[in-house]
Amino acid sequence: MYRRTGVLVAAGAAVAGLVTGVPSAATAGTGANTLTWRSCASEDYPRLECAELNVPLDHTRPQGRQITLALSRVRHTAKTFQGPLLVNPGGPGGSGRRLAGFVAASLPAKVAAQYDVIGFDPRGVGKSKPALNCRPGHFAPVRAGSVPHTAQTERAQLLRAVAFTEACTARYGDLLPYMDTVSTARDLDVVRRALGAEQINYFGYSYGTYLGAVYAKHFPHRVRRLVLDSVVNPDGVWYADNIGQNYGFDARHKAFAAWVARNDATYRLGGDPAKVEATWYAMRDALAVRPAAGRVGPAELEDTFLPGGYYNGFWPHLAEAFAAYVNDKDAGPLVEAYESYGAVDKEDDNGYSVYTAVQCRDAAWPRDWGTWHADNWAVHAKAPFSTWNNAWYNAPCASWPVAPLKPVDVTNRALPPVLIFQATDDAATPYEGGVALHRKLTGSRLIVEEGGGNHAVTLGGNTCLDRYLTAYLATGKVPRAAGAAEADAACAATAEPKPRKASARDGMTDTARAGAALHQVLGHRN
Repeated sequence: MYRRTGVLVAAGAAVAGLVTGVPSAATAGTGANTLTWRSCASEDYPRLECAELNVPLDHTRPQGRQITLALSRVRHTAKTFQGPLLVNPGGPGGSGRRLAGFVAASLPAKVAAQYDVIGFDPRGVGKSKPALNCRPGHFAPVRAGSVPHTAQTERAQLLRAVAFTEACTARYGDLLPYMDTVSTARDLDVVRRALGAEQINYFGYSYGTYLGAVYAKHFPHRVRRLVLDSVVNPDGVWYADNIGQNYGFDARHKAFAAWVARNDATYRLGGDPAKVEATWYAMRDALAVRPAAGRVGPAELEDTFLPGGYYNGFWPHLAEAFAAYVNDKDAGPLVEAYESYGAVDKEDDNGYSVYTAVQCRDAAWPRDWGTWHADNWAVHAKAPFSTWNNAWYNAPCASWPVAPLKPVDVTNRALPPVLIFQATDDAATPYEGGVALHRKLTGSRLIVEEGGGNHAVTLGGNTCLDRYLTAYLATGKVPRAAGAAEADAACAATAEPKPRKASARDGMTDTARAGAALHQVLGHRN
């Protein structure tokens, strides 16, 4: 379940658009893979540079058709140079160019100064060429409700998914066989060569953890340091992982309802979490009859509240919109929240197109819709918040035209110590995935955020986690192995958010400000 957000109003200063400038003198690599870096500075990241790199569409034919990757860089400034640090925000389908600026700005200056922090738009994404956009407007409001209460509505939703598959096939049939994680990992090694580096350091969030593990499997001797935050379970790629997410997001939605109940003095929705949750579902039913402003129906409501499952810093804004609709019969704040968290633009259409192309190609999905039908109704009975929304999000894979690959066995005994971060209550990448990957990567260390429910936890305001990250990037230091225990170290979760009346934007804590900035650049609804 990959979700992006257009504008995150809770996140403070917006990331300014990238602006092409004049070439810098800096180049890297040799021959056809020489990189020419140009300023693409933004207000927040004035030292950001950008370049383009050609890579083979089909890595088994390196002299064949080429595609173009868009790269970004914040150069090292220290005398001690530890090489390139490639960063990835997840997805698949997430643009990573801005993440280089964020990581360089968020790490301690002495550590960041020792790396060339490299961002990239993976194949098909963002400024890379060609960029996929299979069916513009696929998520235009108002869509039919996600839960298929009748055979007719289920068939209509399935036909919509098939229409997406057909549009993708018509537009990009020549590209789809090469939209997969292994091809993207091989792209990274072309990037490494173009940078003139013998080895790379890598820092990935979410799907970026799977990409990093796949790269490490194919090129273990090219890995110097590897940081994986919020881990995809490699044993569930991708159908089972999505089923697991449905339980996780339902649990986080219940946690949101409980938080609203604890703050009843502010939101006036009652002090019983179960009743608050029931009121939310009643709101969804009402929007099915009368969408708010002709833009927010039940599916859009789910899209709007899903980001709260990724990051609890969004809860105050979402709760305000919820309360205004229920208590004041005012749909305006709900529509505003949808525009901030749920509305889909061209960039989101691109991200979804790549997400679908990669996940449908990476591994087998059931071809018999009866399997989807039975599985999702069974899960919905226990976890109704987003199960069917997620089913339709992935449904194009049931009719994908390209034969699936086999998931990569990422088991690896040839790596230096890998640092893994995982929150115990993460919905998007449940805790079990972090444990599974830890066991597959010999010598890795697992750092757990106890009681944490956010997705992506380093550089987001948890100073305990960040100390482990900083020490590792500075010196390679990892905590002592804990033997048979699941985790090698643990940190307490950050404090839950406060209602915005109690913590206005100018009064945000450093922790809240860091978390908001991280989730803005990662694009969560994601």
